[in-house]
Amino acid sequence: MAALRVSLALPSTSSSFHCYPSSFTKLRSSPIWTLSFSVTPLCSRRGKRMAHYIARATLGLTQINQTEAPKISFAAKEIDLVGWKGDILAVGATEKDLARDENSKFQNPLLQKLDSKLGGLLSEASSEEDFSGKSGQSTILRIPGLGSKRIALVGLGSSTSPIAAYRSLGEAVAAAAKSAQASNIAVALASTDGLSAESKLSSAYAIATGALLGIFEDTRFKSESKKPTLKSLDILGLGTGSEIEKKLKHASDVCAGVILGRELVNAPANVLTPAVLADEAKKIASTYSDVFSANILDVEQCKELKMGSYLAVAEASANLPHFIHLCYKPSGGEIRKKIALVGKGLTFDSGGYNIKTGPGCSIELMKFDMGGAAAVLGAAKALGQIKPAGVEVHFIVAACENMISGTGMRPGDIITASNGKTIEVNNTDAEGRLTLADALVYACNQGAEKIVDLATLTGACVVALGPSIAGIFTPSDDLAKEVVAASEVSGEKLWRMPMEDSYWDSMKSGVADMVNTGGRQGGAITAALFLKQFVDEKVQWMHIDLAGPVWSDKKKNATGFGVSTLVEWVLKNSTN
Repeated sequence: MAALRVSLALPSTSSSFHCYPSSFTKLRSSPIWTLSFSVTPLCSRRGKRMAHYIARATLGLTQINQTEAPKISFAAKEIDLVGWKGDILAVGATEKDLARDENSKFQNPLLQKLDSKLGGLLSEASSEEDFSGKSGQSTILRIPGLGSKRIALVGLGSSTSPIAAYRSLGEAVAAAAKSAQASNIAVALASTDGLSAESKLSSAYAIATGALLGIFEDTRFKSESKKPTLKSLDILGLGTGSEIEKKLKHASDVCAGVILGRELVNAPANVLTPAVLADEAKKIASTYSDVFSANILDVEQCKELKMGSYLAVAEASANLPHFIHLCYKPSGGEIRKKIALVGKGLTFDSGGYNIKTGPGCSIELMKFDMGGAAAVLGAAKALGQIKPAGVEVHFIVAACENMISGTGMRPGDIITASNGKTIEVNNTDAEGRLTLADALVYACNQGAEKIVDLATLTGACVVALGPSIAGIFTPSDDLAKEVVAASEVSGEKLWRMPMEDSYWDSMKSGVADMVNTGGRQGGAITAALFLKQFVDEKVQWMHIDLAGPVWSDKKKNATGFGVSTLVEWVLKNSTN
């Protein structure tokens, strides 16, 4: 069989992560791309697949723009707000902070001081604009008399979730900086009464996180884009010293992972193939080689492990599956916990022969069906920077596409997972759980004591909990408490759902061990019960269905949901 090698000179492109079509390898030291393929008889099935690869290599002629991850220099200071010099001074105020006296003057001491310096302009403007401190409200004034060019009041509402409120404050400040083309800003709270030292740290963390994620804009696929101008953010009045500096560094590390997660989900399926997703995992292992190793299994290796459930889903695609296994081991010290994070990695889901059709099927958004994998890899990147001790973490993704072809999985087929259990496929669009089945068996075989899987698994969970809340399913009360506690730190919303064993009756098959879908009722629950069949009973396991919060319809963008909670959960396990 003759081999042909072609070299193409193309413009060098780069980004905060690099999505290159799976047939290309970019040389690190040169702008030369190398395309290699084999010439085979046209009647050969391998030849047909290779022809698909060549076609996809330039599908849409999409080039990725050079972009840089947003960087902000954070500083915690204790100075008089009136004396701060910069572009925008932003003050977060609750509805209580906006209380007025009989002369319509602020009762809050800090707002009173600022207003006095400005001759009453702040209270006058906030009255005219009906600014009452409600969440989502903001007013910005360009004024003389202060060291800052502008002053902004941002409403914090009366939220019972201060983390969410302070993150929104950071996002509002980032939006103001974009609008004003500001390069340096400061943020303060109108009142810090009642905030403990720990609460001040978490408040600073939330503000910094909101600002970093607020200035991020994914422009890799736009013909024109603007670079963010914001360079520095001073956090005033929440303390100084090493503890808050560590917290702000932690915010930067976590946001780096969230941004990677967003970029992975935003990338279209003609760019982000299973092979490219595997390359991103290898890049993490290469960047943090002191603590990470990567093992990418090909089709033959997956066959040796008898991953019939995963391979059946991948069979119809011209893009070969790649089973991703990253392993984090601290460079020194005793390993006290072994845990695994498993992410659903469908880089595109057509539905297979049960093709997604009709209004609301969202087939055009099925690039986000690898949102679980994005959360897992985003967490890996963040943890590579943080380097927690005492915990070994396995990051596992069974990456593939669910497509349609003559070789594809059919409704009615019976497939066999790597633990020997047989599955009658009554719906090819319930493919994610089939890939996760073998991924969960693999995770158990790594010796993991605890496993959390994340997947854009069911529309039923979105119907139940809406677009902002992920459903969690676990038989373990202890694990539920751990992950919920982590989500309270991250500010991501989770809700524990029941695992009703009696619902398993709808998942029984007459000819196999189980079917892969039950009835419409309780669809998210039966999906979780299906996954449970592939987890060792001795392992603590949780399934997170993030089909709702993985994507923002309002912003038409990925959210990076799950990364922050996973990082906090791993860190908790590293210290216990």
